[in-house]
Amino acid sequence: MFSVVAVLSVVLGGCDMPKEKSPEPVTLRVASFNVSMDASNYIAAEKWQSEGAQALPNALANQHPQIKAIAEIIQHTRPDVLLLNEFDYLPEADVLTRFQDDYLAVSQNGEAPIAYPYVYWAPVNTGRASPFDLNRDGKTTGVGDDAWGYGNYLGQYGMAILSRYPIDTQATRTFQFFKWKDLPGALRPLVPGSHEGWYSSNAWAEMPLSSKSHWDVVIDVKGTPLHILASHPTPPVFDGEENRNGRRNHDEIRFWVEYIAARNNDFIYDDQGRRGGLAKAQRFVIAGDLNASIESPDNVPGAIEQLLEHQAIQGDFIPESAGGAAHSPDNPLAAQHTAGWRKRADYVLPSSYGLRIIDGGVFWPAEGEAKAELVSDRKRSSDHRLVWIDIQMQ
Repeated sequence: MFSVVAVLSVVLGGCDMPKEKSPEPVTLRVASFNVSMDASNYIAAEKWQSEGAQALPNALANQHPQIKAIAEIIQHTRPDVLLLNEFDYLPEADVLTRFQDDYLAVSQNGEAPIAYPYVYWAPVNTGRASPFDLNRDGKTTGVGDDAWGYGNYLGQYGMAILSRYPIDTQATRTFQFFKWKDLPGALRPLVPGSHEGWYSSNAWAEMPLSSKSHWDVVIDVKGTPLHILASHPTPPVFDGEENRNGRRNHDEIRFWVEYIAARNNDFIYDDQGRRGGLAKAQRFVIAGDLNASIESPDNVPGAIEQLLEHQAIQGDFIPESAGGAAHSPDNPLAAQHTAGWRKRADYVLPSSYGLRIIDGGVFWPAEGEAKAELVSDRKRSSDHRLVWIDIQMQ
């Protein structure tokens, strides 16, 4: 069965990517799903720091109903390439293998099993201890707000990519350690009412931009590369007037703007030491829980519009659901929502180059429709909904 060997990054089924050629007329489904598979869904809050790293392994071993519901949603929607957000990075516990073998490979409530022979899984900054008092509360704890990305244990809120197509291990890039200060025009947080940086000079010099990570994972779709640009920016809340999380969220999103830019972007460096952004004329999908919405006053103004209005991105197509519309009937944008807290937060945004959108949607059945019980509340599956698009390579 499926297995994972954990190193700094994990890829199964890697291949040498052939040179660009005219793509076959293949259609595939790409999806993003914040699955809430971390300790906050399985154990009490007071145990997150002490027992959090055991929560997901224990839940998997005990056939937790929330995980079964997540698997049922995936089996029902059947993406070809799927980004999981908030899937703990716990390689020593082999949780990704167990999820595949014990849940996705087993029929859930009559759905056909589904297999993903290729995966990408790598470390994240959430729960990675910093030596600084990042929240300025007078204590240095290394966890929570004092970690490089908010987390109560190393690997909380991680990411994983599952694929039915091979992954090019050599072309894939990660940006976990790209420093926030190295993004031109970085929105450095300030102490309210002053010009003093919220983070000390030493902390700012080391602060990563990514609260989790940024990945460019290259999928070989029958000889044509498709770049999955995956991330999960920090929520723009849970801070104060300094708006450190809102500013970071904005700049985590802006990283992709710079990465796909045609202009010189040699300031970008990846964790392997390679410089520059995405080459011209590349097919990509920006995917993830971006924690940003055109409706949200919590975001720095224009945060998500950086992508939605970008000429290199097909931002006009918006996946919708009947369940979202019914959840907030007085909101004209409700059908676009991807989270139970009534916002569009999760995205699969295809490039203008080389991709044609066939269809798309949000898995959110309305009350009375089949499988509506799977999205009845956060504890049943997740407070986010799976969002998908069908695209044709051109």
